[in-house]
Amino acid sequence: MRTFKDSNPIAVTLYFLFVTGITMFLFDPILNGISFLGALIFSLVCGDGRDNKKHLLCLVLFVATALINPLVSHNGVTVLFFINDNPITLESLLYGCSNAFMLVSVLYWFSCFSCLMDSDKLLYVFGSFSPKAALVFSMALRYIPLFGDRSKKIRATQKTMGLYKDGNILDMIRGRVREFSIMTTWALEKGIITADSMSARGYGQGRRTRFTNFRFYLCDVILLILSSVLAVFVIMSAVKHDFVFYPAIVAPKMSLISVIGYVSYGVLVLIPTINEWKEEIRWRYLRSKI
Repeated sequence: MRTFKDSNPIAVTLYFLFVTGITMFLFDPILNGISFLGALIFSLVCGDGRDNKKHLLCLVLFVATALINPLVSHNGVTVLFFINDNPITLESLLYGCSNAFMLVSVLYWFSCFSCLMDSDKLLYVFGSFSPKAALVFSMALRYIPLFGDRSKKIRATQKTMGLYKDGNILDMIRGRVREFSIMTTWALEKGIITADSMSARGYGQGRRTRFTNFRFYLCDVILLILSSVLAVFVIMSAVKHDFVFYPAIVAPKMSLISVIGYVSYGVLVLIPTINEWKEEIRWRYLRSKI
């Protein structure tokens, strides 16, 4: 059985570059909505969607991003209501919602990417191009969970020492600042030690060898070709039409090319989810034969 996580890291990385690149640079509310649904479904399927705090944070970020734009930008001809003599327009509100979908979708996709790619895979992908950049990127991803665990230990130690007082906001702020200072010093020290250790072992000099040898299989080639072809269809269809928000909303006429582009992007964002469902059905079928 071969899930999306077991695919070659280069194929997975290029897939996420296609999906997130289209979401960020082709500003189309329909594409943003498709990207959001695909990212949310895959987040739930791959197991990362069980983190309710992450969903709550994305919801708060979506609402804040959607509401900030109509509050600061009053362009548009369709006035909904006034706040302190400032018009809140429909065009500005929809523009903010489209931005919010784009931002939250990219966050979900990067969250899924971090679940699929470990430090060894990142070194495999980026090590051939820039070993130093690969090392920095790998260290940054590794220090995120370490930073959280060490922060909890420092906070518990300070509470044991009596440096925190219950109900004292100023004391809590001083403690958090002190905790952040300790964590920053620790992270810089660990980074310097790791960099010196890797340099002493000859990292980045000469031809590199890898602990894990990731091979290209037929399914990886199919993933690369399919992702590239679908991405080209989406880009070509997006060039043919443009969605205008200001001064009035002008949606492009739906044509065969635009439909092909939207369908292609829908298939593109659902590739990992379909693959996971296929492997799950196959696994249950094989178990039923035992």
